[in-house]
Amino acid sequence: MELLKQRILNDAELKPGGVVIVSGFLNHRMDIPLIDEMGKEFYRLFGDKKPTVILTIEASGIGIACIAARYFGVNVVFAKKSQSRNLTEKVFCSRVRSFTKGTVFDVKVDQRYISPDDRVLIIDDFLADGEALRGLIDIVNQAGAEVVGAGICIEKAFQPGGRKLREAGLNLHSLVRLDLDADGNLIFAEDL
Repeated sequence: MELLKQRILNDAELKPGGVVIVSGFLNHRMDIPLIDEMGKEFYRLFGDKKPTVILTIEASGIGIACIAARYFGVNVVFAKKSQSRNLTEKVFCSRVRSFTKGTVFDVKVDQRYISPDDRVLIIDDFLADGEALRGLIDIVNQAGAEVVGAGICIEKAFQPGGRKLREAGLNLHSLVRLDLDADGNLIFAEDL
């Protein structure tokens, strides 16, 4: 997606260890016109899959998923990373390791919000090792629902998550794929 590529070129920063900083437009301060265009693109990529719900994980994926959901005409469910009083005891739960935070935590979705009849589209901001995505897929499987695809804003192709998930048969589309050149500089990988 050319518009997102331009923002990355102009405003992203690469930190040691493969951390890509896009806080100024995607996951801290959110550029709503840009995210709206990304929502349109997700609809173009997955509209024919007829999802009944969009699933994401808190917190960075929520805004992106909500804007995309407008185009699909569906609700958004987000997996919570911490126990709260408003979460019932009947939850689907999966263990996830965060690449960015370097921690392991449980993600939970109330069992009332994903049913076996659902066709679930997963949307998230980043894909690195694929742990968050695998956790969300596990939750959908626990619900007996169907994953119809996964839409990612930025995939770090220099990490194994995307490759492994595609090899496992996931209908995965990333709006932008980043790689590293021989000097460790960010470059754009081929479009999939």
